Amino acid sequence: MRRCRSCRHRPWAKWCRPALLPISPHNRLLSDRGVRRVAANWSRVGANDAEFGQRANARRWTWIAATRYAPCAEPVFFPLDEELGLLAGELSATLAEGVVRLGTRMPFEQAATELAFFWSVELEETTVRRYTQAAGAAYVAEQASELERLERERPPALAGPAVQYLSADGAMVPLVGGEWAEVKTLAIGAVKVRPGEDGLPEAQTTDLTYFSRLADAERFTRQAYVEAHRRGTETAKVVCAVQDGAEWLQGLVDVLRPDAVRILDFPHALEHLTAAAQPVLGIGTPAVKAWLDEQAHTLKHAADGVRQVLTALGKLPVQLVADPTAAADARDRTVTYFTKRLAQVDYAAFQAAGYPIGSGSTESANKIVVEVRLKGSGMHWARAHVDPLVALRTVACTNRWSEAWPRISARLRADADQRRRSRWRSRHQTSTPAPAETSQPTIATTVQPRPTPALTARRGKSVVNGRPTALHPWKRYGYDRLPNARRDFRSRS
Repeated sequence: MRRCRSCRHRPWAKWCRPALLPISPHNRLLSDRGVRRVAANWSRVGANDAEFGQRANARRWTWIAATRYAPCAEPVFFPLDEELGLLAGELSATLAEGVVRLGTRMPFEQAATELAFFWSVELEETTVRRYTQAAGAAYVAEQASELERLERERPPALAGPAVQYLSADGAMVPLVGGEWAEVKTLAIGAVKVRPGEDGLPEAQTTDLTYFSRLADAERFTRQAYVEAHRRGTETAKVVCAVQDGAEWLQGLVDVLRPDAVRILDFPHALEHLTAAAQPVLGIGTPAVKAWLDEQAHTLKHAADGVRQVLTALGKLPVQLVADPTAAADARDRTVTYFTKRLAQVDYAAFQAAGYPIGSGSTESANKIVVEVRLKGSGMHWARAHVDPLVALRTVACTNRWSEAWPRISARLRADADQRRRSRWRSRHQTSTPAPAETSQPTIATTVQPRPTPALTARRGKSVVNGRPTALHPWKRYGYDRLPNARRDFRSRS
């Protein structure tokens, strides 16, 4: 009795089929036609999780038809990439974010050490640097795109606070090649009146955010509009622009809020008084200390404090010192400085209105945003790498990471997609035919060479590095998709 080798039925039935039929070249490419002919094939497509070769899957079908080749599909992201927050590269989304956060807050080598200790992931310093700089560049590009949108659409400004603090300053950072450059930082916050250390009402700045760039004054003023618009500087009831007397700072205020209350930084005013008093009363002497304390109290609390201070400056005995000319020049420069800024040094009126008179928040921003991270021992930065890092520092130092990282990751995915599509187009673009000559061609008398027969394309390798490729019979005939128990069917009797 004939037995069936593919099932347990002893008598062979018509529906029984062997485990695998002999393979025949049933696929052929017809000459001069881009078609395929398929006939008398056995379908073993898995259905309902049935085992390969069972009756439910062994169905004979015959199909003879002309089909066209499918066009090449363009590379795209997997549909869940954006939902899962996946980024390009070898790191997971959470690990990539952790690498960027550590690289933003500490040196790259130290960040790699902390990453290995807390997450048991060992990365090179260059990897931490690369991910951090890429994320920072993405955030800079995102803010640049937002600035272009604001300039193009001019949307209404967001609601600002009743009293807003606005100040800017610069800090020097070392660059590659021994060069130094100034990173400018804009600080914006809300002003609230609270009891001070002496129990008296004092204006304090809260909810500070920063914007930093390595740029000249004109470009920085334009770029800083992104942060000013986000904080509602245009709609704030009162904006207190507390800063020193630099000219570029006045231009910054003219653009961001022309009607702002301009206040000269009080410690900066005391520096000018010190420069005028030291040539006359000495450096560090009790006399100069007593004179400065008296003038500082007058300038801060008296209703006409600036005029009293100008009178005291005029009474300095410059003619009694060893170099009266130098002492007189220092005094005259200070008098001119205060005379040009009479409206900005009315500190008694400012304090009565609840306005801040010092830019300590901006000085602190220079330290925590720029100097702590970029002025370490032995650090020298390429100019192109400064803006990405300080942009991330402005986010990390104000606890706005959860707000900015989704935008950064979205930009990283979009940039990776754009690079992938660009590479694909460069590989698959067709060469355009050369334009035909318009001039009359000359009659050629040379003998045309005999066309050589086209060489037959060599078939690819079936084994590469010890592993079968798609051209290997194991892959072509489907042997690799058989269960282990059925791979030895040819050796069975």
